[in-house]
Amino acid sequence: MKILQRNEQRVEDTWDLGSLYESVEAWETARGEVEKRIAKAPQLKGMLLKGKESFITAMRWYEETMLLIEQVYSYAFLSWSTDASDSDATRIYSLATDAYTRLSTALAFFAVELLEVDEETIAAYLEDPAFTDYAIFIKKARHLKPYVLSEAEERLLAMQSNAATTARTVFSDLTNVDFDFGEVDGKPLSQSTFSSFLMSEDGELRKRAYTQFYGVYDQHKHTLARLYEGQVKQDLFRSGARGYQSARQMALYGDDVPLTVYDSLIESVREAFPILHRYYALRAKALGLTELGHWDVYVPLVEGIKAHTPYEKAVEIISEALQVLGDEYVHTLTEGLTTARWVDRYENKGKRSGAFSSGSFIGKPYILLNYKEDVLRDLFTVAHEGGHSMHSYYSSKNNPFLHYDYTIFEAEVASTFNEQLVAKHMIETAADDRMKAFIIAKQLDDIVATLFRQTMFAEFELNIHRKAEAGEPVTLKLIREEYGSLQRAYFGPNVSFLESSDLEGLRIPHFYSPFYVYKYATGLSAAIALSKSVMEGTSQERDRYLAFLKSGGSKYPIDSLKEAGVDMSTPDPVREAIKSFAALIDQFEALL
Repeated sequence: MKILQRNEQRVEDTWDLGSLYESVEAWETARGEVEKRIAKAPQLKGMLLKGKESFITAMRWYEETMLLIEQVYSYAFLSWSTDASDSDATRIYSLATDAYTRLSTALAFFAVELLEVDEETIAAYLEDPAFTDYAIFIKKARHLKPYVLSEAEERLLAMQSNAATTARTVFSDLTNVDFDFGEVDGKPLSQSTFSSFLMSEDGELRKRAYTQFYGVYDQHKHTLARLYEGQVKQDLFRSGARGYQSARQMALYGDDVPLTVYDSLIESVREAFPILHRYYALRAKALGLTELGHWDVYVPLVEGIKAHTPYEKAVEIISEALQVLGDEYVHTLTEGLTTARWVDRYENKGKRSGAFSSGSFIGKPYILLNYKEDVLRDLFTVAHEGGHSMHSYYSSKNNPFLHYDYTIFEAEVASTFNEQLVAKHMIETAADDRMKAFIIAKQLDDIVATLFRQTMFAEFELNIHRKAEAGEPVTLKLIREEYGSLQRAYFGPNVSFLESSDLEGLRIPHFYSPFYVYKYATGLSAAIALSKSVMEGTSQERDRYLAFLKSGGSKYPIDSLKEAGVDMSTPDPVREAIKSFAALIDQFEALL
Protein backbone atom coordinates (compact mmCIF):
# COMPACT_ATOMS: atom_id res chain seq x y z
CA MET A 1 0.00 0.00 0.00
CA LYS A 2 3.03 2.29 -0.28
CA ILE A 3 2.25 5.31 -2.45
CA LEU A 4 5.11 6.05 -4.83
CA GLN A 5 6.38 9.33 -6.13
CA ARG A 6 5.87 9.68 -9.89
CA ASN A 7 9.59 9.27 -10.61
CA GLU A 8 9.61 5.98 -8.69
CA GLN A 9 7.23 4.27 -11.12
CA ARG A 10 8.71 1.64 -13.45
CA VAL A 11 8.59 2.80 -17.07
CA GLU A 12 6.73 -0.36 -18.15
CA ASP A 13 4.00 0.41 -15.59
CA THR A 14 3.30 3.80 -17.17
CA TRP A 15 1.68 4.78 -20.43
CA ASP A 16 3.69 5.85 -23.47
CA LEU A 17 2.42 9.21 -24.69
CA GLY A 18 4.76 9.04 -27.68
CA SER A 19 1.83 8.23 -29.99
CA LEU A 20 0.69 11.81 -29.36
CA TYR A 21 4.04 13.63 -29.04
CA GLU A 22 7.54 12.33 -28.42
CA SER A 23 8.42 15.17 -26.09
CA VAL A 24 7.18 18.38 -24.52
CA GLU A 25 9.24 20.21 -27.15
CA ALA A 26 7.28 18.49 -29.93
CA TRP A 27 4.08 19.38 -28.08
CA GLU A 28 5.18 23.04 -27.90
CA THR A 29 5.72 23.04 -31.66
CA ALA A 30 2.19 21.72 -32.18
CA ARG A 31 0.81 24.30 -29.77
CA GLY A 32 2.52 26.94 -31.88
CA GLU A 33 0.60 25.64 -34.89
CA VAL A 34 -2.62 25.96 -32.88
CA GLU A 35 -1.75 29.60 -32.20
CA LYS A 36 -1.34 30.20 -35.95
CA ARG A 37 -4.73 28.67 -36.61
CA ILE A 38 -6.34 30.78 -33.89
CA ALA A 39 -4.94 33.85 -35.63
CA LYS A 40 -6.18 32.63 -39.02
CA ALA A 41 -9.67 31.60 -37.86
CA PRO A 42 -11.31 34.99 -38.57
CA GLN A 43 -10.40 34.57 -42.25
CA LEU A 44 -12.87 31.68 -42.45
CA LYS A 45 -15.76 33.93 -41.56
CA GLY A 46 -18.33 33.90 -44.33
CA MET A 47 -16.80 30.97 -46.22
CA LEU A 48 -19.63 28.60 -45.33
CA LEU A 49 -22.05 30.99 -47.03
CA LYS A 50 -20.18 31.47 -50.35
CA GLY A 51 -21.09 28.28 -52.17
CA LYS A 52 -20.15 24.61 -52.27
CA GLU A 53 -16.39 24.85 -52.93
CA SER A 54 -15.89 27.51 -50.29
CA PHE A 55 -18.03 25.49 -47.86
CA ILE A 56 -15.98 22.31 -48.32
CA THR A 57 -12.71 24.25 -47.98
CA ALA A 58 -13.89 25.69 -44.67
CA MET A 59 -14.99 22.26 -43.44
CA ARG A 60 -11.59 20.74 -44.23
CA TRP A 61 -9.78 23.53 -42.40
CA TYR A 62 -12.10 23.14 -39.44
CA GLU A 63 -11.53 19.37 -39.37
CA GLU A 64 -7.73 19.74 -39.46
CA THR A 65 -7.83 22.38 -36.73
CA MET A 66 -10.06 20.43 -34.36
CA LEU A 67 -7.94 17.31 -34.89
CA LEU A 68 -4.85 19.29 -33.94
CA ILE A 69 -6.33 20.85 -30.80
CA GLU A 70 -7.65 17.46 -29.67
CA GLN A 71 -4.14 16.01 -29.93
CA VAL A 72 -2.56 18.98 -28.13
CA TYR A 73 -5.15 18.93 -25.37
CA SER A 74 -5.01 15.13 -24.90
CA TYR A 75 -1.25 15.11 -24.35
CA ALA A 76 -1.46 17.92 -21.80
CA PHE A 77 -4.45 16.47 -19.96
CA LEU A 78 -2.89 13.00 -19.69
CA SER A 79 0.41 14.45 -18.46
CA TRP A 80 -1.39 16.43 -15.77
CA SER A 81 -3.58 13.49 -14.73
CA THR A 82 -0.63 11.39 -13.62
CA ASP A 83 0.80 14.09 -11.36
CA ALA A 84 -1.15 17.28 -10.69
CA SER A 85 1.61 18.37 -8.29
CA ASP A 86 4.11 18.58 -11.18
CA SER A 87 4.36 22.27 -12.06
CA ASP A 88 5.47 21.54 -15.65
CA ALA A 89 2.49 19.24 -16.24
CA THR A 90 0.17 21.82 -14.69
CA ARG A 91 1.69 24.50 -16.93
CA ILE A 92 1.11 22.67 -20.20
CA TYR A 93 -2.40 21.63 -19.16
CA SER A 94 -3.22 25.25 -18.39
CA LEU A 95 -1.77 26.33 -21.75
CA ALA A 96 -3.77 23.67 -23.60
CA THR A 97 -7.00 24.61 -21.83
CA ASP A 98 -6.42 28.27 -22.60
CA ALA A 99 -5.68 27.52 -26.26
CA TYR A 100 -8.83 25.42 -26.53
CA THR A 101 -10.89 28.27 -25.10
CA ARG A 102 -9.38 30.89 -27.40
CA LEU A 103 -9.82 28.66 -30.45
CA SER A 104 -13.48 28.08 -29.54
CA THR A 105 -13.88 31.83 -29.16
CA ALA A 106 -12.24 32.51 -32.51
CA LEU A 107 -14.52 29.96 -34.19
CA ALA A 108 -17.71 31.09 -32.48
CA PHE A 109 -19.10 32.18 -35.85
CA PHE A 110 -18.71 28.71 -37.36
CA ALA A 111 -21.73 27.02 -35.75
CA VAL A 112 -23.86 30.10 -36.41
CA GLU A 113 -22.99 30.23 -40.12
CA LEU A 114 -23.48 26.48 -40.47
CA LEU A 115 -27.09 27.01 -39.41
CA GLU A 116 -27.63 29.97 -41.72
CA VAL A 117 -27.31 27.82 -44.85
CA ASP A 118 -30.83 26.92 -45.93
CA GLU A 119 -32.11 23.34 -45.84
CA GLU A 120 -32.37 22.97 -49.61
CA THR A 121 -28.75 23.99 -50.12
CA ILE A 122 -27.49 21.69 -47.37
CA ALA A 123 -29.50 18.80 -48.80
CA ALA A 124 -27.87 19.38 -52.20
CA TYR A 125 -24.39 19.54 -50.65
CA LEU A 126 -24.87 16.28 -48.82
CA GLU A 127 -25.61 14.44 -52.07
CA ASP A 128 -22.00 15.16 -53.14
CA PRO A 129 -19.54 12.37 -52.17
CA ALA A 130 -17.03 15.08 -51.19
CA PHE A 131 -19.23 15.77 -48.15
CA THR A 132 -19.32 12.15 -46.91
CA ASP A 133 -16.82 12.76 -44.11
CA TYR A 134 -18.85 15.73 -42.86
CA ALA A 135 -22.47 14.72 -43.41
CA ILE A 136 -23.28 13.38 -39.95
CA PHE A 137 -21.41 16.22 -38.22
CA ILE A 138 -23.44 18.74 -40.21
CA LYS A 139 -26.76 17.01 -39.45
CA LYS A 140 -26.00 16.80 -35.72
CA ALA A 141 -24.86 20.43 -35.62
CA ARG A 142 -28.11 21.53 -37.23
CA HIS A 143 -30.06 19.49 -34.66
CA LEU A 144 -28.86 22.09 -32.12
CA LYS A 145 -30.25 24.99 -34.16
CA PRO A 146 -33.00 25.97 -31.67
CA TYR A 147 -30.37 26.65 -29.00
CA VAL A 148 -27.51 28.20 -30.97
CA LEU A 149 -27.19 31.91 -30.29
CA SER A 150 -25.89 34.83 -32.31
CA GLU A 151 -22.21 35.00 -33.21
CA ALA A 152 -21.47 37.59 -30.53
CA GLU A 153 -23.29 35.57 -27.87
CA GLU A 154 -21.55 32.35 -28.92
CA ARG A 155 -18.21 34.15 -28.67
CA LEU A 156 -18.99 35.27 -25.14
CA LEU A 157 -19.96 31.73 -24.07
CA ALA A 158 -16.78 30.36 -25.62
CA MET A 159 -14.68 32.98 -23.81
CA GLN A 160 -16.31 31.96 -20.54
CA SER A 161 -15.76 28.22 -21.00
CA ASN A 162 -12.27 28.22 -19.49
CA ALA A 163 -13.47 29.90 -16.30
CA ALA A 164 -16.41 27.47 -16.28
CA THR A 165 -14.07 24.61 -15.38
CA THR A 166 -12.77 26.29 -12.22
CA ALA A 167 -15.09 24.51 -9.77
CA ARG A 168 -14.23 21.10 -11.27
CA THR A 169 -10.48 21.78 -11.34
CA VAL A 170 -10.36 23.14 -7.79
CA PHE A 171 -12.41 20.18 -6.53
CA SER A 172 -9.96 17.78 -8.19
CA ASP A 173 -6.85 19.50 -6.86
CA LEU A 174 -8.31 19.90 -3.38
CA THR A 175 -9.41 16.29 -2.97
CA ASN A 176 -6.60 14.55 -4.90
CA VAL A 177 -3.60 16.71 -4.07
CA ASP A 178 -4.19 18.85 -0.98
CA PHE A 179 -6.23 16.51 1.21
CA ASP A 180 -4.12 14.55 3.70
CA PHE A 181 -6.10 11.62 5.08
CA GLY A 182 -3.23 10.39 7.26
CA GLU A 183 -2.67 6.74 8.09
CA VAL A 184 -4.73 3.95 9.62
CA ASP A 185 -2.75 1.27 11.44
CA GLY A 186 0.43 2.49 9.79
CA LYS A 187 -0.97 2.30 6.26
CA PRO A 188 -1.69 5.39 4.13
CA LEU A 189 -5.33 6.39 3.72
CA SER A 190 -6.06 8.06 0.37
CA GLN A 191 -8.77 8.37 -2.25
CA SER A 192 -7.40 5.19 -3.81
CA THR A 193 -6.63 3.08 -0.71
CA PHE A 194 -9.98 3.94 0.91
CA SER A 195 -11.60 1.12 -1.07
CA SER A 196 -9.04 -1.37 0.27
CA PHE A 197 -9.89 -0.41 3.84
CA LEU A 198 -13.63 -0.75 3.20
CA MET A 199 -13.07 -4.26 1.90
CA SER A 200 -11.19 -5.38 5.00
CA GLU A 201 -12.77 -8.24 6.96
CA ASP A 202 -12.06 -6.26 10.14
CA GLY A 203 -15.27 -4.33 10.80
CA GLU A 204 -13.70 -2.08 13.40
CA LEU A 205 -10.92 -1.14 10.96
CA ARG A 206 -13.50 -0.34 8.27
CA LYS A 207 -15.35 2.01 10.59
CA ARG A 208 -12.17 3.78 11.75
CA ALA A 209 -11.00 4.31 8.16
CA TYR A 210 -14.48 5.51 7.16
CA THR A 211 -14.69 7.94 10.09
CA GLN A 212 -11.19 9.29 9.49
CA PHE A 213 -11.80 9.67 5.75
CA TYR A 214 -15.03 11.63 6.12
CA GLY A 215 -13.47 13.59 8.97
CA VAL A 216 -11.26 15.27 6.37
CA TYR A 217 -14.30 16.09 4.24
CA ASP A 218 -15.98 17.49 7.36
CA GLN A 219 -13.08 19.90 7.83
CA HIS A 220 -13.60 21.26 4.32
CA LYS A 221 -17.36 20.84 3.92
CA HIS A 222 -18.14 24.55 3.47
CA THR A 223 -15.56 24.94 0.72
CA LEU A 224 -16.75 21.79 -1.05
CA ALA A 225 -20.38 22.91 -0.83
CA ARG A 226 -19.43 26.26 -2.36
CA LEU A 227 -17.62 24.50 -5.19
CA TYR A 228 -20.67 22.40 -6.00
CA GLU A 229 -22.90 25.46 -5.72
CA GLY A 230 -20.61 27.11 -8.27
CA GLN A 231 -20.98 24.15 -10.61
CA VAL A 232 -24.77 24.21 -10.36
CA LYS A 233 -24.82 27.95 -11.01
CA GLN A 234 -22.65 27.36 -14.06
CA ASP A 235 -25.06 24.67 -15.30
CA LEU A 236 -28.01 27.02 -14.89
CA PHE A 237 -26.19 29.89 -16.55
CA ARG A 238 -25.33 27.94 -19.70
CA SER A 239 -28.72 26.26 -20.06
CA GLY A 240 -30.55 29.52 -19.41
CA ALA A 241 -28.35 31.49 -21.81
CA ARG A 242 -29.17 29.05 -24.60
CA GLY A 243 -32.88 28.95 -23.84
CA TYR A 244 -33.20 25.38 -22.61
CA GLN A 245 -36.01 24.67 -20.17
CA SER A 246 -33.53 23.13 -17.73
CA ALA A 247 -29.91 22.08 -17.31
CA ARG A 248 -31.04 18.47 -17.66
CA GLN A 249 -32.70 19.14 -21.00
CA MET A 250 -29.47 20.73 -22.24
CA ALA A 251 -27.44 17.70 -21.15
CA LEU A 252 -29.72 15.20 -22.92
CA TYR A 253 -30.74 17.17 -26.01
CA GLY A 254 -27.39 16.94 -27.78
CA ASP A 255 -27.58 13.13 -27.70
CA ASP A 256 -31.25 13.23 -28.74
CA VAL A 257 -32.16 11.26 -25.60
CA PRO A 258 -35.74 11.89 -24.40
CA LEU A 259 -36.20 13.12 -20.82
CA THR A 260 -38.50 10.13 -20.33
CA VAL A 261 -35.44 7.84 -20.42
CA TYR A 262 -34.07 9.62 -17.35
CA ASP A 263 -37.43 9.68 -15.59
CA SER A 264 -38.27 6.05 -16.27
CA LEU A 265 -34.84 4.98 -14.99
CA ILE A 266 -35.53 6.58 -11.60
CA GLU A 267 -39.09 5.26 -11.59
CA SER A 268 -38.01 1.68 -12.41
CA VAL A 269 -35.27 1.69 -9.77
CA ARG A 270 -37.61 3.05 -7.11
CA GLU A 271 -40.09 0.30 -7.97
CA ALA A 272 -37.27 -2.16 -7.25
CA PHE A 273 -36.51 -0.87 -3.73
CA PRO A 274 -37.91 -4.06 -2.12
CA ILE A 275 -35.39 -6.10 -4.14
CA LEU A 276 -32.57 -3.70 -3.29
CA HIS A 277 -33.43 -3.74 0.41
CA ARG A 278 -33.58 -7.53 0.27
CA TYR A 279 -29.98 -7.42 -0.96
CA TYR A 280 -28.89 -5.32 2.04
CA ALA A 281 -30.73 -7.67 4.41
CA LEU A 282 -28.92 -10.59 2.78
CA ARG A 283 -25.62 -8.71 3.11
CA ALA A 284 -26.19 -8.23 6.84
CA LYS A 285 -27.01 -11.93 7.21
CA ALA A 286 -23.94 -13.03 5.24
CA LEU A 287 -21.67 -10.84 7.38
CA GLY A 288 -23.30 -11.99 10.62
CA LEU A 289 -24.51 -8.49 11.50
CA THR A 290 -27.90 -7.43 12.81
CA GLU A 291 -27.49 -4.08 11.08
CA LEU A 292 -25.07 -2.76 8.47
CA GLY A 293 -23.08 0.41 8.91
CA HIS A 294 -22.49 2.42 5.75
CA TRP A 295 -18.87 1.24 6.03
CA ASP A 296 -20.04 -2.39 5.75
CA VAL A 297 -21.67 -2.22 2.32
CA TYR A 298 -18.51 -2.85 0.25
CA VAL A 299 -16.74 -5.66 2.11
CA PRO A 300 -16.91 -8.96 0.16
CA LEU A 301 -19.94 -11.00 1.15
CA VAL A 302 -17.94 -14.21 1.23
CA GLU A 303 -15.19 -14.03 3.84
CA GLY A 304 -11.94 -15.93 3.96
CA ILE A 305 -11.14 -15.62 0.25
CA LYS A 306 -8.12 -13.46 -0.35
CA ALA A 307 -8.24 -11.88 -3.77
CA HIS A 308 -4.67 -11.20 -4.83
CA THR A 309 -4.37 -10.68 -8.54
CA PRO A 310 -1.18 -9.23 -10.03
CA TYR A 311 -1.86 -6.93 -12.96
CA GLU A 312 -0.46 -9.38 -15.53
CA LYS A 313 -2.71 -12.15 -14.20
CA ALA A 314 -5.72 -9.84 -14.39
CA VAL A 315 -5.00 -9.21 -18.08
CA GLU A 316 -4.72 -12.96 -18.67
CA ILE A 317 -8.13 -13.60 -17.05
CA ILE A 318 -9.73 -10.79 -19.04
CA SER A 319 -8.29 -12.09 -22.31
CA GLU A 320 -9.70 -15.55 -21.65
CA ALA A 321 -13.11 -14.14 -20.73
CA LEU A 322 -13.46 -12.09 -23.91
CA GLN A 323 -12.73 -14.88 -26.40
CA VAL A 324 -16.34 -14.77 -27.64
CA LEU A 325 -15.52 -11.38 -29.20
CA GLY A 326 -12.96 -12.91 -31.55
CA ASP A 327 -9.20 -13.03 -31.99
CA GLU A 328 -8.74 -9.51 -33.32
CA TYR A 329 -10.52 -7.89 -30.38
CA VAL A 330 -8.71 -10.01 -27.78
CA HIS A 331 -5.24 -9.67 -29.31
CA THR A 332 -5.53 -5.90 -29.72
CA LEU A 333 -6.75 -5.35 -26.17
CA THR A 334 -4.22 -7.72 -24.58
CA GLU A 335 -1.35 -6.04 -26.38
CA GLY A 336 -2.69 -2.60 -25.43
CA LEU A 337 -2.93 -3.51 -21.75
CA THR A 338 0.64 -4.84 -21.71
CA THR A 339 3.42 -4.28 -24.24
CA ALA A 340 1.78 -1.43 -26.22
CA ARG A 341 1.64 0.62 -23.00
CA TRP A 342 -1.84 2.06 -23.24
CA VAL A 343 -2.05 1.91 -19.44
CA ASP A 344 -0.73 3.91 -16.50
CA ARG A 345 -1.19 1.20 -13.91
CA TYR A 346 -0.49 2.21 -10.30
CA GLU A 347 -1.10 5.05 -7.86
CA ASN A 348 1.48 7.74 -7.21
CA LYS A 349 1.51 11.03 -5.35
CA GLY A 350 -0.53 13.65 -7.18
CA LYS A 351 -2.15 11.18 -9.57
CA ARG A 352 -5.83 11.54 -10.27
CA SER A 353 -7.96 9.06 -8.28
CA GLY A 354 -10.14 6.39 -9.84
CA ALA A 355 -9.78 5.26 -13.43
CA PHE A 356 -10.63 6.44 -16.93
CA SER A 357 -10.09 5.72 -20.60
CA SER A 358 -9.18 8.69 -22.76
CA GLY A 359 -9.07 7.94 -26.45
CA SER A 360 -8.38 10.40 -29.24
CA PHE A 361 -8.39 10.08 -33.02
CA ILE A 362 -4.60 10.19 -33.15
CA GLY A 363 -2.78 8.28 -30.44
CA LYS A 364 -3.43 5.23 -28.34
CA PRO A 365 -6.71 4.86 -26.41
CA TYR A 366 -5.04 5.51 -23.05
CA ILE A 367 -6.16 4.11 -19.69
CA LEU A 368 -5.44 5.57 -16.26
CA LEU A 369 -5.67 3.14 -13.34
CA ASN A 370 -4.82 3.06 -9.65
CA TYR A 371 -4.59 -0.74 -9.68
CA LYS A 372 -4.56 -2.60 -6.36
CA GLU A 373 -3.70 -6.30 -6.43
CA ASP A 374 -5.76 -7.02 -3.30
CA VAL A 375 -8.97 -5.42 -4.63
CA LEU A 376 -10.86 -7.76 -6.96
CA ARG A 377 -12.94 -4.85 -8.20
CA ASP A 378 -9.79 -3.46 -9.80
CA LEU A 379 -9.56 -6.48 -12.11
CA PHE A 380 -13.03 -5.60 -13.36
CA THR A 381 -11.95 -1.97 -13.66
CA VAL A 382 -9.23 -3.05 -16.10
CA ALA A 383 -11.88 -4.89 -18.15
CA HIS A 384 -14.22 -1.90 -17.89
CA GLU A 385 -11.69 0.69 -19.08
CA GLY A 386 -10.43 -1.77 -21.68
CA GLY A 387 -13.96 -1.86 -23.10
CA HIS A 388 -13.91 1.92 -23.42
CA SER A 389 -10.52 1.86 -25.11
CA MET A 390 -11.52 -0.82 -27.61
CA HIS A 391 -14.61 1.26 -28.41
CA SER A 392 -12.28 4.20 -29.12
CA TYR A 393 -9.92 1.96 -31.09
CA TYR A 394 -12.66 0.67 -33.38
CA SER A 395 -14.36 4.07 -33.67
CA SER A 396 -11.21 5.89 -34.79
CA LYS A 397 -10.32 3.18 -37.31
CA ASN A 398 -13.76 3.05 -38.94
CA ASN A 399 -14.89 6.67 -39.09
CA PRO A 400 -13.63 10.04 -40.29
CA PHE A 401 -12.49 12.37 -37.51
CA LEU A 402 -15.69 14.40 -37.19
CA HIS A 403 -17.79 11.21 -36.90
CA TYR A 404 -15.68 9.01 -34.64
CA ASP A 405 -16.45 10.44 -31.18
CA TYR A 406 -19.26 8.37 -29.64
CA THR A 407 -21.47 9.59 -26.78
CA ILE A 408 -21.05 8.69 -23.10
CA PHE A 409 -24.49 7.07 -23.32
CA GLU A 410 -22.98 4.50 -25.72
CA ALA A 411 -19.60 4.36 -24.00
CA GLU A 412 -20.93 2.86 -20.79
CA VAL A 413 -22.31 -0.08 -22.76
CA ALA A 414 -18.90 -1.08 -24.15
CA SER A 415 -17.28 -0.97 -20.72
CA THR A 416 -19.86 -2.83 -18.64
CA PHE A 417 -20.35 -5.37 -21.45
CA ASN A 418 -16.78 -6.52 -20.79
CA GLU A 419 -17.43 -6.77 -17.07
CA GLN A 420 -20.40 -9.06 -17.71
CA LEU A 421 -18.25 -11.42 -19.78
CA VAL A 422 -15.48 -11.45 -17.16
CA ALA A 423 -17.94 -12.24 -14.37
CA LYS A 424 -19.48 -15.13 -16.33
CA HIS A 425 -16.01 -16.55 -17.07
CA MET A 426 -14.89 -16.33 -13.47
CA ILE A 427 -18.06 -18.03 -12.22
CA GLU A 428 -17.66 -20.85 -14.75
CA THR A 429 -13.99 -21.39 -13.86
CA ALA A 430 -14.40 -21.03 -10.08
CA ALA A 431 -12.59 -23.76 -8.14
CA ASP A 432 -15.56 -24.43 -5.82
CA ASP A 433 -18.97 -23.16 -4.75
CA ARG A 434 -17.40 -20.78 -2.27
CA MET A 435 -15.42 -19.04 -4.99
CA LYS A 436 -18.50 -19.09 -7.23
CA ALA A 437 -20.48 -17.37 -4.48
CA PHE A 438 -17.67 -14.84 -4.12
CA ILE A 439 -17.92 -13.87 -7.82
CA ILE A 440 -21.74 -13.79 -7.82
CA ALA A 441 -21.56 -11.51 -4.79
CA LYS A 442 -19.17 -9.31 -6.75
CA GLN A 443 -21.73 -9.13 -9.57
CA LEU A 444 -24.42 -8.17 -7.07
CA ASP A 445 -22.19 -5.46 -5.65
CA ASP A 446 -21.43 -4.11 -9.11
CA ILE A 447 -25.08 -3.92 -10.14
CA VAL A 448 -25.78 -2.07 -6.90
CA ALA A 449 -22.88 0.30 -7.59
CA THR A 450 -23.71 0.90 -11.25
CA LEU A 451 -27.48 0.62 -11.59
CA PHE A 452 -28.85 1.56 -8.17
CA ARG A 453 -26.15 3.85 -6.81
CA GLN A 454 -25.69 5.82 -10.03
CA THR A 455 -29.45 6.26 -10.25
CA MET A 456 -29.37 7.64 -6.70
CA PHE A 457 -26.71 10.10 -7.87
CA ALA A 458 -28.86 10.96 -10.90
CA GLU A 459 -31.87 11.63 -8.69
CA PHE A 460 -29.75 13.83 -6.41
CA GLU A 461 -28.56 15.91 -9.37
CA LEU A 462 -32.11 16.26 -10.63
CA ASN A 463 -33.45 17.32 -7.22
CA ILE A 464 -30.68 19.87 -6.60
CA HIS A 465 -30.95 21.44 -10.05
CA ARG A 466 -34.74 21.63 -9.87
CA LYS A 467 -34.55 23.45 -6.55
CA ALA A 468 -31.87 25.79 -7.87
CA GLU A 469 -33.92 26.47 -11.00
CA ALA A 470 -36.86 27.29 -8.74
CA GLY A 471 -34.71 29.89 -6.97
CA GLU A 472 -33.66 27.95 -3.87
CA PRO A 473 -30.02 28.55 -2.81
CA VAL A 474 -27.71 25.52 -3.03
CA THR A 475 -26.39 25.54 0.52
CA LEU A 476 -24.43 22.99 2.51
CA LYS A 477 -27.60 22.27 4.47
CA LEU A 478 -29.63 21.60 1.30
CA ILE A 479 -26.95 19.32 -0.17
CA ARG A 480 -26.73 17.29 3.04
CA GLU A 481 -30.50 17.05 3.49
CA GLU A 482 -31.14 15.96 -0.10
CA TYR A 483 -28.29 13.49 -0.19
CA GLY A 484 -28.98 12.08 3.27
CA SER A 485 -32.66 11.57 2.41
CA LEU A 486 -31.73 9.61 -0.71
CA GLN A 487 -29.18 7.54 1.21
CA ARG A 488 -31.86 6.44 3.67
CA ALA A 489 -34.36 5.70 0.88
CA TYR A 490 -31.98 3.67 -1.28
CA PHE A 491 -30.14 1.77 1.45
CA GLY A 492 -33.33 1.06 3.39
CA PRO A 493 -33.91 -0.03 6.99
CA ASN A 494 -30.93 -2.41 7.21
CA VAL A 495 -28.21 0.26 6.93
CA SER A 496 -27.24 2.87 9.54
CA PHE A 497 -25.26 6.08 9.00
CA LEU A 498 -23.01 8.42 10.93
CA GLU A 499 -23.64 12.14 11.12
CA SER A 500 -20.88 12.61 8.54
CA SER A 501 -22.21 10.01 6.07
CA ASP A 502 -24.18 12.52 4.01
CA LEU A 503 -20.86 14.27 3.25
CA GLU A 504 -20.44 11.60 0.60
CA GLY A 505 -22.51 13.93 -1.56
CA LEU A 506 -19.55 16.32 -1.54
CA ARG A 507 -17.00 13.81 -2.86
CA ILE A 508 -18.53 12.58 -6.13
CA PRO A 509 -16.39 13.97 -8.99
CA HIS A 510 -19.01 13.17 -11.63
CA PHE A 511 -21.31 15.83 -10.17
CA TYR A 512 -18.98 18.30 -11.91
CA SER A 513 -20.07 16.80 -15.25
CA PRO A 514 -23.81 17.44 -14.85
CA PHE A 515 -26.36 14.75 -15.70
CA TYR A 516 -23.68 12.28 -16.66
CA VAL A 517 -24.08 9.50 -14.11
CA TYR A 518 -27.46 8.21 -15.31
CA LYS A 519 -25.60 6.86 -18.35
CA TYR A 520 -23.78 4.35 -16.15
CA ALA A 521 -27.12 2.86 -15.15
CA THR A 522 -28.60 2.82 -18.65
CA GLY A 523 -25.29 1.55 -20.01
CA LEU A 524 -25.21 -1.41 -17.63
CA SER A 525 -28.81 -2.25 -18.47
CA ALA A 526 -28.00 -2.31 -22.18
CA ALA A 527 -24.78 -4.24 -21.55
CA ILE A 528 -26.56 -6.97 -19.60
CA ALA A 529 -28.99 -7.46 -22.49
CA LEU A 530 -26.33 -7.36 -25.22
CA SER A 531 -23.80 -9.57 -23.41
CA LYS A 532 -26.50 -12.17 -22.84
CA SER A 533 -27.36 -12.00 -26.54
CA VAL A 534 -23.72 -12.40 -27.62
CA MET A 535 -22.90 -15.18 -25.14
CA GLU A 536 -26.02 -17.18 -25.98
CA GLY A 537 -26.20 -16.33 -29.68
CA THR A 538 -24.22 -16.94 -32.83
CA SER A 539 -21.53 -15.01 -34.67
CA GLN A 540 -24.34 -12.82 -36.00
CA GLU A 541 -25.02 -11.36 -32.54
CA ARG A 542 -21.29 -10.84 -32.00
CA ASP A 543 -20.93 -9.07 -35.33
CA ARG A 544 -23.87 -6.79 -34.54
CA TYR A 545 -22.16 -5.83 -31.30
CA LEU A 546 -18.80 -5.21 -33.00
CA ALA A 547 -20.60 -3.15 -35.64
CA PHE A 548 -21.99 -1.04 -32.80
CA LEU A 549 -18.43 -0.43 -31.51
CA LYS A 550 -17.28 0.49 -35.01
CA SER A 551 -20.16 2.90 -35.60
CA GLY A 552 -18.54 5.52 -33.37
CA GLY A 553 -20.53 8.73 -33.39
CA SER A 554 -22.18 8.06 -36.75
CA LYS A 555 -25.65 7.74 -35.19
CA TYR A 556 -27.54 9.00 -32.17
CA PRO A 557 -27.13 6.60 -29.24
CA ILE A 558 -30.72 5.36 -29.06
CA ASP A 559 -30.53 4.45 -32.76
CA SER A 560 -27.10 2.78 -32.61
CA LEU A 561 -28.16 0.64 -29.66
CA LYS A 562 -31.38 -0.38 -31.42
CA GLU A 563 -29.27 -1.66 -34.29
CA ALA A 564 -27.09 -3.54 -31.79
CA GLY A 565 -30.23 -5.20 -30.42
CA VAL A 566 -31.55 -3.21 -27.43
CA ASP A 567 -34.16 -0.41 -27.28
CA MET A 568 -33.23 2.07 -24.53
CA SER A 569 -36.18 4.35 -25.33
CA THR A 570 -38.33 1.94 -23.28
CA PRO A 571 -37.96 0.97 -19.60
CA ASP A 572 -37.71 -2.72 -20.53
CA PRO A 573 -33.88 -3.05 -20.47
CA VAL A 574 -33.69 -1.50 -16.99
CA ARG A 575 -36.45 -3.75 -15.70
CA GLU A 576 -34.78 -6.80 -17.22
CA ALA A 577 -31.49 -5.81 -15.56
CA ILE A 578 -33.31 -5.64 -12.22
CA LYS A 579 -34.75 -9.11 -12.87
CA SER A 580 -31.19 -10.35 -13.48
CA PHE A 581 -30.19 -8.78 -10.17
CA ALA A 582 -33.01 -10.58 -8.36
CA ALA A 583 -32.00 -13.88 -10.00
CA LEU A 584 -28.42 -13.40 -8.80
CA ILE A 585 -29.71 -12.86 -5.26
CA ASP A 586 -31.53 -16.19 -5.54
CA GLN A 587 -28.35 -17.91 -6.77
CA PHE A 588 -26.28 -16.42 -4.00
CA GLU A 589 -28.76 -17.40 -1.30
CA ALA A 590 -28.80 -20.97 -2.60
CA LEU A 591 -24.99 -21.13 -2.49
CA LEU A 592 -24.90 -19.45 0.91
